[in-house]
Amino acid sequence: MDYPVKILIVEDEMIIAANISLQLSKLGYKVTGIVSWGEEVLPHVKQNKPDIVLLDVQLKGKLDGIETARVMQNEFDIPIIYLTANADESNFNRAKTTNPFAFISKPFKKLDLQRAIELTVNRLECSLDSGSSATLANNSPFILSDCIFVRHREKMVKVAIQDILYIEAERNYCRIYSKTKEYLLVITLKGLDEKLPDKYFLRIHRSFVVNISHIDEIATSYVVIARKAIPLSKSLKEELLKRLQTI
Repeated sequence: MDYPVKILIVEDEMIIAANISLQLSKLGYKVTGIVSWGEEVLPHVKQNKPDIVLLDVQLKGKLDGIETARVMQNEFDIPIIYLTANADESNFNRAKTTNPFAFISKPFKKLDLQRAIELTVNRLECSLDSGSSATLANNSPFILSDCIFVRHREKMVKVAIQDILYIEAERNYCRIYSKTKEYLLVITLKGLDEKLPDKYFLRIHRSFVVNISHIDEIATSYVVIARKAIPLSKSLKEELLKRLQTI
């Protein structure tokens, strides 16, 4: 990755969390924050979009780390590295069902943390390598007239066209925002735009394609969809207005 990898730390022991944060910063990673409660994870992820989540299995509160992972995975496909001081068989088997990228047993050394993250980043880079034809073939969306099948957590899932709000470019991949979930696709926005049905979708900015049926407001330099202000390029505004008149 050609940008600092963003990591969220979910750990209720603040001394341990602060130490991890310091180590990650020294290794060149960007810490998006330290969260102590499972209930706080989803709002943080929505706002900060970390690339990796370091997640303590034994969290205080209603949600432990494994339940927190399940809640997060209902909406986001973000790699998880578990931190645990209790690696018993029961917890391990529960944690396996969330498909973590790694386990780190407490107390751990700096090298343990470094290697687990480096291996995770390496797997991410391999999966996001746009130059790999095999990767693209396995992850490219399959588009029909009324739906898109996208790869999500090792399987293809159906996303109705009418449920897609907008799509945002993130370097050499893009993120679909639907009414209920987000999906990260290994394809450029340009590549996806060329496959999408013109009846519903229009590129209004170099980084955004929108489902025009979901536009709530049009301002001078942006549109609003589901309370999200999305930039609108001057050169593309006229085309958008024309399309809206023909609906």
